[in-house]
Amino acid sequence: MEPEYRQKRAADESQIEGRNALREAFRAGQSVERLYVQDNLTDGPVLDLIRRAKKSDTVVDYVPKERLDRMSLTGHHQGVIAHVSSYEYVDVEEILKKAEEKGEAPFLFLLDEIEDPHNLGAIIRTANLCGAHGVIIPKRRSAGLTAAVASASAGAVSYTPVARVNNLVQTIGDLKKKGLWFVCADMDGEILYDLNLTGPIGVVIGSEGSGVGRLVKETCDMVAAIPMKGEIDSLNASVAAGVLAYEIVRQRSYDSRPV
Repeated sequence: MEPEYRQKRAADESQIEGRNALREAFRAGQSVERLYVQDNLTDGPVLDLIRRAKKSDTVVDYVPKERLDRMSLTGHHQGVIAHVSSYEYVDVEEILKKAEEKGEAPFLFLLDEIEDPHNLGAIIRTANLCGAHGVIIPKRRSAGLTAAVASASAGAVSYTPVARVNNLVQTIGDLKKKGLWFVCADMDGEILYDLNLTGPIGVVIGSEGSGVGRLVKETCDMVAAIPMKGEIDSLNASVAAGVLAYEIVRQRSYDSRPV
């Protein structure tokens, strides 16, 4: 019988390896973030896992065996490795409902291709501390809610809901129809202190490497630049998120003062 290889939990609680282990994960209803399949594997058990993954709306990546060998924690991946969620995702509507229940204008973070789990965790932590109602990430080209992200968030992922969507541009468009405005961080924008960041708002943060994608940026209503005087030209993504978020907090606090 084919042995069931599971992850080394001390090293990474979010990784599962081996065909039997993955089949049981799908059967148990675990939220599988991403399935990595060795190129050119087409035998029955692997095709069954791919079918289960697509049925569960799991992202499937086909990669060379050498990459799986590097990723493997057990040395016996059998051509398949998966990353599973440590926490459950919510619908975008649930985030908006949270704002409504608090009697507050929605305040959301939308993250464009933040693939570093430590950056994602740090941004979720900032979102929690500045009173944001939730975080939205894309299904592809984004870190998921793994154990590493949960650790980097210092526990904030337990309190700040995270939604995962197929298309960030479409999601922004849908939320605009509900009255939200969107601001993205980009060095070519207006100085953030000159912008009106009150009311229902979504903050869009891009990756350190490429920033906010062109289509996402064009969909935003405002582009905010953070003043910088050093020799390098960009901030860490999570730091940029914090600077922009707390300007929103400042403006909201001022806007809510009695006249």
